[in-house]
Amino acid sequence: MALDKNGIAKRIAQELKDGFYVNLGIGIPTLVANYIPDGMEVILQSENGLLGIGPFPFEGEEDPDLINAGKQTITYTKGAAFFDSSTSFAMIRGGHVDLTVLGAFEVSERGDLSSWKIPGKMVKGMGGAMDLVASAKNIIVAMTHTDPKGNSKLLPSCTLPLTGIGCVKRIVTDLAVVDVTSNGFRLLERAPGVSVDEIISKTAAPLIVEGEVPEMRL
Repeated sequence: MALDKNGIAKRIAQELKDGFYVNLGIGIPTLVANYIPDGMEVILQSENGLLGIGPFPFEGEEDPDLINAGKQTITYTKGAAFFDSSTSFAMIRGGHVDLTVLGAFEVSERGDLSSWKIPGKMVKGMGGAMDLVASAKNIIVAMTHTDPKGNSKLLPSCTLPLTGIGCVKRIVTDLAVVDVTSNGFRLLERAPGVSVDEIISKTAAPLIVEGEVPEMRL
């Protein structure tokens, strides 16, 4: 069975390391905040001016003055800091973010990212994504493997306007974990119950498969 959005977020949470400064993009990436392993200190940064984001609030406990870059209500952790947007982007552009998790419309086999514009459709826009992909030390994409029409989002080349070139290192979808290598996409893990053949059939770009591909452990 393909993962739901929370399953994707759970798998990405396994990529976190103690002491990491992490920026979570709009959409599926924001859910990663709910799955930080116990005992691990990860400092979540939001480009609208908060360092120390906590899990999403329970219903009835929302504070409308506390929001992330996607305008979702959030909580904050002990020792959190609030600041203006210019300070936030100084952190990002200065290379102080260890990991960025972003959603995407498309990713190419070279690690190019399209995440901000679909011609003719209303989307939320660039936001801080261009700064993040240019400055973060590591970029992981969280997305569904195919679009609503069933078309692959892992392509030989992106067809939509680019956010960044050669910036994506790893992709976690509802079907698989895929690494971007110098030789193209390499299948690392598969979602529980999903076959390698299904993943290959839903990936438009060539997919390197080496040996037995393990299931994700969630």
